[in-house]
Amino acid sequence: MQNTCRCRCRGSSCLPRVFCHGGTGRCNRSHRLFDGAGAAELAGNVPASGWLKPWQEAVIASETSGPRITDVLVDVGSVVTKGQTLVRLSQESVMADLRKQEAAVETATASLAKAKANADRARQLRPSGALSDEKIVEYLADEQTATASLASEEAALDSEKIKLAQTTIMAVDDGVITSRSANLGAVVSPGTELFRMVRQQRVEWQAEVSARYLPRISEGLSVRINGPDGQAIDGKVRLVGPSVSTDTSRAIVYVALPTGIRPRTGLYVTGNIELQTSPALTVPETAIVFRDGICYLFTSGEDQRVQRVRVETGRRNNGEVEIVSGIDRSSKVVTSGGAFLSDNDRVKIAEKN
Repeated sequence: MQNTCRCRCRGSSCLPRVFCHGGTGRCNRSHRLFDGAGAAELAGNVPASGWLKPWQEAVIASETSGPRITDVLVDVGSVVTKGQTLVRLSQESVMADLRKQEAAVETATASLAKAKANADRARQLRPSGALSDEKIVEYLADEQTATASLASEEAALDSEKIKLAQTTIMAVDDGVITSRSANLGAVVSPGTELFRMVRQQRVEWQAEVSARYLPRISEGLSVRINGPDGQAIDGKVRLVGPSVSTDTSRAIVYVALPTGIRPRTGLYVTGNIELQTSPALTVPETAIVFRDGICYLFTSGEDQRVQRVRVETGRRNNGEVEIVSGIDRSSKVVTSGGAFLSDNDRVKIAEKN
């Protein structure tokens, strides 16, 4: 090795440099050598992208069969409150059935009164023997039958009242209507979807992240989202998805947005999840060489030749890049000018004075 610094820094802070030899002669370029990868405490960010989706959706459907829609009171985009009337159905047939059932209850009540009077008289005459035992049993049985019949008719009346209430379809929660399939005059059947709404107008970001970041992501971490209108949106990690896609090796992280922030759902946005500070193996950004979309570093060995090493990068902060895999802390890394090197190039290191 030559102990003369060939750079122009003329200072004592100059790091050793690597001078490479080409196939036919010396390369005139110098490459700074970093004596071992460094350690740093990095907070770092996890890049993510995904869709803005409703926190929870509510489906509003018909519970009754037969009536037609007579009034549609809201449309897509309407902000509604819990219990607000959205649709009215025709009530003519339901009201007719209700009146019929009320009459049936009155009839059952009268029958019970008659049966009860006969049963009371039979109980009074039993000691005297004026009525046969068979007749007494018949009167008492008629009383029990009339009681059961009245209870059945009253239950049927309650059912008709429920059907009447179901002709008024109301919002199940506060929110905003996102879709409408209710049309005036349409005849509905049980389960027919009429509206879909975003509960409480809450929107969340379902961010996809690489599975290798999952151990460092937890509930409550801060998130910065690049909003669709160019404005940054701050959120919090609400939930880390329990499964990883077998196709993409990515998981879903559910990010809650502030209550007052209501971007449109269905938009694809990007952002960063801010990780907690942790130790990391780092190299300067200038050490990274990109070739064919893959990250490499050049390391120097004892045989004065450089080796191109494929690495996996992680967090970045203040010009430092985390190296997740590929090298260890003892590796000597070329920290600048690596783009002019090739694998197995022979080099000479000029030490600083």
